[in-house]
Amino acid sequence: MRVVIVGGGVAGVSTVAALRVGGFGGDLTLVDVGEFPYDRPPLSKEYLAGTRDLEQLALQSPRWFDERDVRLVNLTRVAALRPGDGGVELEDGSVLPADRVVLATGGGAARPPVPGGDDDRVHVLRTVEDADRLRASLPPGARVLIVGAGLIGAEVASTAAGLGCEVVLADPATPLVSAVGAELAAWLHERHTVKGIVTLRAGVESFVPAADGVEAHFTGGSGARVFDAVVLGVGMVPQTGLATAAGLAVERGIVVDPRQVTSNPAVLAVGDSAGAGHWEAAQHDGARAAATLLGLPAPEPIAPWFWTDRHGSHVEVAGHMDRAERIIVRGSYDDPGFSVFGLRAGMVVAAAAVDDPAAVRAGRRMIDRRVRVDPARLSDPSVNLRHLLRG
Repeated sequence: MRVVIVGGGVAGVSTVAALRVGGFGGDLTLVDVGEFPYDRPPLSKEYLAGTRDLEQLALQSPRWFDERDVRLVNLTRVAALRPGDGGVELEDGSVLPADRVVLATGGGAARPPVPGGDDDRVHVLRTVEDADRLRASLPPGARVLIVGAGLIGAEVASTAAGLGCEVVLADPATPLVSAVGAELAAWLHERHTVKGIVTLRAGVESFVPAADGVEAHFTGGSGARVFDAVVLGVGMVPQTGLATAAGLAVERGIVVDPRQVTSNPAVLAVGDSAGAGHWEAAQHDGARAAATLLGLPAPEPIAPWFWTDRHGSHVEVAGHMDRAERIIVRGSYDDPGFSVFGLRAGMVVAAAAVDDPAAVRAGRRMIDRRVRVDPARLSDPSVNLRHLLRG
């Protein structure tokens, strides 16, 4: 069997790895638009700050692909899927033979239709090229507006502030409430103010060119301000163009079944193009797709997990805090290394922590094992969380 994977993000590379680990011995090709597949989370942090270069972002080395007999077709775009003809057409008109295709085309940065949003000083951040352009706009003292205080917006705000920029962070709502609970979400958002970032509870109505920058007009009576650079951190749009052109079912992303198979059984889809949402979820998509291609049982599902870094703190979240009936705080918001757990019917359904990754690792196991816990012991930092795993 010949398999072509379109897209070299974490979902695509994870599919490659899982196929070879699972014993796939057929022809395997990965097509990517970049020089090599690279990791995207550092783009808003270390890469944007200039502390890591592009080579340090590589998901795998060229040798890794060679050792696994994977053909890496780089700096190339796929023009069309031709599953009925057994191939994938590249932009130069050549065709890669394929019995099965895995779409790992990822997502693009959302650009809401705000008047003036096409100004060159209005940036998005999704690719290394985006990061390069943005970094050139962040000298010390630059006036920077971040629109959207979610994961990307908060990380870019933190990085820009660390570079000495004057940062304004605008969002009409407190972000991450459903993911971490109202109290922790408010605490995380307040950290921006503590670090000297101006936060506005507002959206943006328009951008207007000004003599010394771009003028942003805010909603809710928040007036207007002039900035040297603007960053839109308002979400991701799945890249579904190839799927749509090939006649695959597409809704918010490429529609897939629990085995990652699209409406055409010869095509699978993984990662952000299929609505994965987070880095590890894309990894799991790749593992499921590989199992499907190998005719193996799908891996057992586990609680979702993601992380974010801002202002020198590491935040991890597992499970679904919005399903919790009760919130338990372990430690104190005033001290580093605290965690928050969500309980439902006496069982842990979510865990979040600031500078305490071990708490989330334990909490995730509790979620997966549906462990019932004593809230008093869970809230006591002196109680070893591993002991609570026994129920």
